[in-house]
Amino acid sequence: MQRRDFLKLSVGAAAAAAFAPRASAQGALKEIRIGYQKNGVLVITRQQAALEKHFSAQGIEVKWVEFSSGPPMMEAMNVGSVDYGAVGDSPPVFAQAAGAAIVYAAAQPIVNGQGILVPKDSSIREIADLKGKRIGFTKGSSAHNVVVQTLEKAGLTYADITPVYLTPPDAGPAFANGSIDAWAIWDPYFAIGETKQNGRILINARDVTKTNSFFIANRDFAKNNGAILQQIVDVTAASAKWAEQNRDEVAKSLAAITGVPLDIQTVAAKRAGFAVVPVTDDIIVTQQGVADRFAKLGLIPKPIVIRDIVWRNPAA
Repeated sequence: MQRRDFLKLSVGAAAAAAFAPRASAQGALKEIRIGYQKNGVLVITRQQAALEKHFSAQGIEVKWVEFSSGPPMMEAMNVGSVDYGAVGDSPPVFAQAAGAAIVYAAAQPIVNGQGILVPKDSSIREIADLKGKRIGFTKGSSAHNVVVQTLEKAGLTYADITPVYLTPPDAGPAFANGSIDAWAIWDPYFAIGETKQNGRILINARDVTKTNSFFIANRDFAKNNGAILQQIVDVTAASAKWAEQNRDEVAKSLAAITGVPLDIQTVAAKRAGFAVVPVTDDIIVTQQGVADRFAKLGLIPKPIVIRDIVWRNPAA
């Protein structure tokens, strides 16, 4: 995949470019840029100002940059506009295949909250019924992987469906008005489609395969600021531990930060898993399977080795 193709993939790249990358600092780090979406632990971390409180004594400011999905965040991270962020399993695979300057810093097993929706009155009742149908999802996102593995489960191929590449904000209306037959998506959009847009869950991702989300860092940031990156991961993990035990408060925090209604975020918070863990050998094997599958299908231009870009804190 050439750089121009990666830019096409990252529909938000132009917006991300507005955040000009920093020049190489000769002195102490002054700012950390965090990329986040409308879900997950980083929203909680932001709402609690946990990173701001932690780094204030070090004279480091924290800047938050919102993205609608993982691919544009990976492009922003590649050019140095974002230092750290949370994405699903597929965006870093596409990014690594495009030569992006990223590393895996930590992981988060996904236990619920993503899958494929169909309209409640749809004739699609099982995976095999997706043959010949239009499935909407964000190209290069975790939903992309869910679609591929769901099709495999039923003995279908990628050529058996018509992929409709849409960002979550565009896919929701397309699903509601019948422009697509099914929608592969994650929370809170998954909950919105299910509760507000007449959706029915065809398949939960957990019933198809093991999936993970990841905390990704810019490669140079990780190389030059290893101690800081470890602190970011530790603060994120502490927020995750709090979230596991305070789901009602999590829903309120998510609603306050994202603007997504409380009832929707309550559904998402109740079924989410928040634990932040190291990128273990088992997680690497699972992620390598995603990469190998995409390479086999020609969705990425060449095989990649996930382990090559897993960050290890040299001080650990």
